[in-house]
Amino acid sequence: MPTRTARTAWTGGLQDGSGQVELVSSGVGKYDVSFPKRAADNADGTTSPEELIAAAHSSCYAMALSGQLANAGATPQSLDVTADVTLGPDPAGGFRISKIKLTVAGRATGIDAAGFLTAAEAAKAGCPVSKALSGVDTIELDATFEA
Repeated sequence: MPTRTARTAWTGGLQDGSGQVELVSSGVGKYDVSFPKRAADNADGTTSPEELIAAAHSSCYAMALSGQLANAGATPQSLDVTADVTLGPDPAGGFRISKIKLTVAGRATGIDAAGFLTAAEAAKAGCPVSKALSGVDTIELDATFEA
């Protein structure tokens, strides 16, 4: 399997500095980052490590769930996955990712709601990004089967 690469160029200090993260492997873009905007309610056109983790987790989870549904004999029709990643204070000092919530609504043929929920939980456990984030206190799943 290939290695994927992102690069960040940063100038300045934590509070007054800023940077750009570049998705090197795909070449699809460069995105501004800054700590004050990372910690603010309004990102104002910048991304953050948490948003990038949310993107990675939602896309990985969608792939994992699609595979789990197929393994259960179902045919996935559509999956709508959202990942909410919460940055909070770390009791040991600094910050940490304190919670991730995965929300999925999906349609599939050849499976019922109970089978969908079983596949959804298995995908959460088996998703490589979920595994990488296993140090997060809470990774919550809200799955809805749309018949």
